[in-house]
Amino acid sequence: MRSIGLIRFAGALAAVLLASASAPAQAQQPRKFTFAYDQPKTTAYGIAADIFDAKLKELSGGKLSIDQFPGAQLGQEPVVLQKLRTGDIDFAITSTANASTLAPQAGVFSLHFIFRDKDHLAKTLADPGVSKAFRDMVKESVQGTQVLGLMTMGMRNIYSKKEIKSVDDLKGQKVRVQATKTEDTHFPAYGTQTVHMPFGEVYTSLQTGVVNAAENGINVYLANKHYEVAPILSITEHEANNNCIWVSDKTWNSLSDQEKQWVQAAADEVSKKEPAMGLKLEADSAEKLKTMGVKVVDGVDKTGFIKAATPIQDQLAKELGPHAVKILDLVRNVK
Repeated sequence: MRSIGLIRFAGALAAVLLASASAPAQAQQPRKFTFAYDQPKTTAYGIAADIFDAKLKELSGGKLSIDQFPGAQLGQEPVVLQKLRTGDIDFAITSTANASTLAPQAGVFSLHFIFRDKDHLAKTLADPGVSKAFRDMVKESVQGTQVLGLMTMGMRNIYSKKEIKSVDDLKGQKVRVQATKTEDTHFPAYGTQTVHMPFGEVYTSLQTGVVNAAENGINVYLANKHYEVAPILSITEHEANNNCIWVSDKTWNSLSDQEKQWVQAAADEVSKKEPAMGLKLEADSAEKLKTMGVKVVDGVDKTGFIKAATPIQDQLAKELGPHAVKILDLVRNVK
């Protein structure tokens, strides 16, 4: 009996030693995360994901990396946001407008004409104070997921079958907009009727006349071939096409302190590098569209838009909440 006991003890000891010996090896196994977004990889979303992946691999020595799922493979943004909260997706990019479905105060970035120009936009998104204020706002109001950083696809512009040279040309038009309080306040001030629908339905709705116009970034307009059904792009630059990088709490809580630092640094790298690259992509896309026969209306008279939009900015920020008021103030003070 004693010999059997010794054999069992020796077996148990061997198992413990084997487990402890293999633990470091398991800890060193490379880990791949899902990274979802609903635009094609050729857009600024793909640029951001590539920057994030490269920095994460560099800092972790190849131990951490991402698998990209572009083109809404894992769902469009409202679906992706829910999958982040349940931990079914690790990382994602969404527009700040769609972020407002979870954190209404994120709608502050959808306020029209709060960015003086493209340079001001790029500096704002790379500003640590702005980024922290936005992350804190999301953390306070959303469960299951959090924001790591900000990026941009440039400015949003209006496209349709007619030229929009001034605010008067937009009056009475049915415009597809993102489903936010800010859009639903700004666009009616220009005399339009707003229509909500998932992004994937915009092409058909423009084609069939369900809507007369839509608005988005130039590269998004190009990449999704919306020019086929709305061949006139009017450069209104009424709103920034801002976006945020998300991580699910399930994924974040599974990381060591060191890994969290690597992930946050990768997101910070996106906020530093992507805006300039995203803005260049917009300019290049506009030139490409011109060669394809798309009419690009430059020199839009923005005075009527700005006159209608400016009084709404502070009113909406106040209605959205104290975080929105703080973020708007920070944006205005970026030099």
